[in-house]
Amino acid sequence: MCGIVGYVGARPAQGLLLEGLRKLEYRGYDSAGISVIADGQIEAVRAVGNLAALQSKARERGGARSRRGAAVALAEKPARTGIGHTRWATHGRVSEENAHPHFDNADRVHVVVNGIVENYMALKQRLLEAGCVFTPRPTPR
Repeated sequence: MCGIVGYVGARPAQGLLLEGLRKLEYRGYDSAGISVIADGQIEAVRAVGNLAALQSKARERGGARSRRGAAVALAEKPARTGIGHTRWATHGRVSEENAHPHFDNADRVHVVVNGIVENYMALKQRLLEAGCVFTPRPTPR
C-alpha cells in the first residue's frame, strides 16, 4: 500500500521525511523516494526495495540528489520542505523509474500520487499539446 509524507517548516526536512516513511513501513511497499527543496532547487533520491535501501542510497550520495547530481548535503542551507512516498506497484513494474516522486523534464515540479489516475490519457494529451515530453516506456524483457 502506498503512503505519502510531506513537511514544510523550520527543521531540516530530509530526516523528518525518512522518519515519516519509516512509520509507514508496516504497510508494505516495493520502492520509496523523497524530494526536498534546497537552495531553490528540487533534489530527489529514489530506490527500489525497503526503506533501508533509500536511506543507504541517500547516505551514499551525501543526501538526496537531483538527476544533475547536486547533493543536498552540500547545500548552504538544509532543505526545510519536502515530500516522500512509498509505492506498492499496482501498475507498472517495480523500478527506480516508476518510484515516486515523479518529476517534469525541467526538474521544476516533483509529485507523488496515491491510487490510479483514471483520466491519465486526457491529462497526457493536454500536456503533449502544451509541449511536454514524456519519458519513453522501457521495453519489457
